Amino acid sequence: MVATDSDYEYIRESDHHILENLILPKIKKNEIYILRNQDESNIGWMRYGYFWDNTPFMNMIWVDEQYRGKGVGKQVVLLWEDQMKQNGFKLVMTSTQANEEAQHFYRNLGYRDAGCLLLENEPMEIILTKKLI
Repeated sequence: MVATDSDYEYIRESDHHILENLILPKIKKNEIYILRNQDESNIGWMRYGYFWDNTPFMNMIWVDEQYRGKGVGKQVVLLWEDQMKQNGFKLVMTSTQANEEAQHFYRNLGYRDAGCLLLENEPMEIILTKKLI
């Protein structure tokens, strides 16, 4: 489900990887999805932007610990991919650090290694892409 203005506080309090002044503009552009469980409680989020201003890039996906491994993350990624395909995109991207388990999650969803980024004093960042068929 796409985030709305009413989700601002939840995102501000729980997503520590985004500047606060970017949250509302991303909500307005429908670039943040909110994950909810059956009773409509927030259990995570996914947000994206554009690499080179023309390729959808999933910046962050978060699922609360107790809801991981139940297919919630997969559902939101597949929904996002479908919406990007409907918008005419043929490729999507994401990244994860080499020391994170997320790389296996993305590869299981069909993402392929496309390169890496090396930043000083940080683990290698793996860049992944997926063709939308």
